Amino acid sequence: MLIFGSGGQPLLVFPTSMGRFFDYEQRDMIAAAAGAYEAGVIQAFCVDSVDSESWYNKGVHPRDRVLRHGQYEEYLLREVLPFIQKRNPAPKVFPTGCSFGGFHAANFALRHPDHCNGFSSFGGAFDIHQFVDGYYDDNVYFNCPPDFLPNLSDPRALNLMRRMKIVLAAGEADFCRPENDRLSRILHAKQIPHTLDIWGDGAGHDWPEWHGMTTKFFG
Repeated sequence: MLIFGSGGQPLLVFPTSMGRFFDYEQRDMIAAAAGAYEAGVIQAFCVDSVDSESWYNKGVHPRDRVLRHGQYEEYLLREVLPFIQKRNPAPKVFPTGCSFGGFHAANFALRHPDHCNGFSSFGGAFDIHQFVDGYYDDNVYFNCPPDFLPNLSDPRALNLMRRMKIVLAAGEADFCRPENDRLSRILHAKQIPHTLDIWGDGAGHDWPEWHGMTTKFFG
């Protein structure tokens, strides 16, 4: 894990597909919001991923891919969140990520709204069916926001989500844009406020767009 900043809102930063904890800083995403870090408005806690052992691991049964992700989530809940809370007094974290990191941010926040006060996804995709080769069980269902969110009826969870700050940002030419439009429709149907920010001028799915989104929403 890498930590940037000394206070403010703690960001739980997920890397892109099969990425590492240092990628966010090396791709100049910290620099894109440098003023906010220097002013103590936000603090980034950049975690590693186990995507190559979970969703992207074609060498094991899809059931085992999902179970490995579940172990990763337990690590976040039992180790990462307590680590953050010892260093930052804010009661909740704000997950964020680009591309597949955007999936992680959305999935974690929507599954655990008691620990999160929102999330941002830049160029994210949220349907994980492509990673499980037709396999389906409760663990797949509850890690796929387009599946579980429409059926969510727990008033407490919904009330927590309705207090969140949620940002879905994508370029107009981003191949993940339809996933953002779809999740936005689901959130709207559940009366969950959010921002759907589609960038024009042919914006696609790459770091330059995500730099701009980071500056806009965090800088």
